[in-house]
Amino acid sequence: VDGIVSAATEAVAALSERLGGERLWVSKSRLSAVHGCEVKYLAPDDFAWNPATAAGFVAHKAIELAQYWRGETDPLAAVDEALARLADQADSRGAYIAGLRDAEWAELRGRAVERTTKFMQDFPPLPNTAQPVFEASAKWQPPGTIEFSGKADLVVGKPNGRESRLLIVDLKSGARSFHHRDDLRFYALLQTLRHSVPPRRLVTYYLDYADAEAEDVSEGLLEAALARALAGIERHIEITVEGRPAVNRPGFACRWCPLRAECPEGKGFLDEHDEE
Repeated sequence: VDGIVSAATEAVAALSERLGGERLWVSKSRLSAVHGCEVKYLAPDDFAWNPATAAGFVAHKAIELAQYWRGETDPLAAVDEALARLADQADSRGAYIAGLRDAEWAELRGRAVERTTKFMQDFPPLPNTAQPVFEASAKWQPPGTIEFSGKADLVVGKPNGRESRLLIVDLKSGARSFHHRDDLRFYALLQTLRHSVPPRRLVTYYLDYADAEAEDVSEGLLEAALARALAGIERHIEITVEGRPAVNRPGFACRWCPLRAECPEGKGFLDEHDEE
């Protein structure tokens, strides 16, 4: 672990010098984007909240409230309280919820209740002695202008010196994806860099399937996660600072890409696979 922290600190410092003073926040979403289609990565961010994309953070807040609720609660009550609290937040999520029309609010409420219900019915009870932490934020900033940051859905366990005892859980709805393991490995790397103690195990819990995919944390896993993070930072520098042309990498994500209409590579990829 000491070797990984030292190598990460040295490499990030060298990459910071190539940024020319730019501040860069490295997250799981940034790494996923830059390792995908670089043309899409450089495109303006047109993301906007809708009931489908907002249901996740509302359900996560409801699950957190249900864990610490006095006495018994139900998914609907937890979701309603989560919506009320999130609407008061001074950020994009709060502004979105506060401005919802009745039909949109009802759709978001229904989607969040569905996810919260699945968790409360299927997930093992969490004793408070396990010290569960929901929406657990973590940051690591070595010398330079690069900062790693992440927010794990759930962290279970309590530290004991340098013994690996933490369990990191990522809650997912919908289909499985290999990107989910990359996300958790980044969380494991971040936890290791900030505490010099790695987590013990990583779990992706699929609410729709009531099933978990677990992976033990190893030295090789942390080294691979670090290599992927450094490679992502280098790609960002190459295409935004050093002038390398962005590489178009078509894939199934092209189906939802706003550049699809003007991208022959993406349209060709989708047409080919739709025919198959």
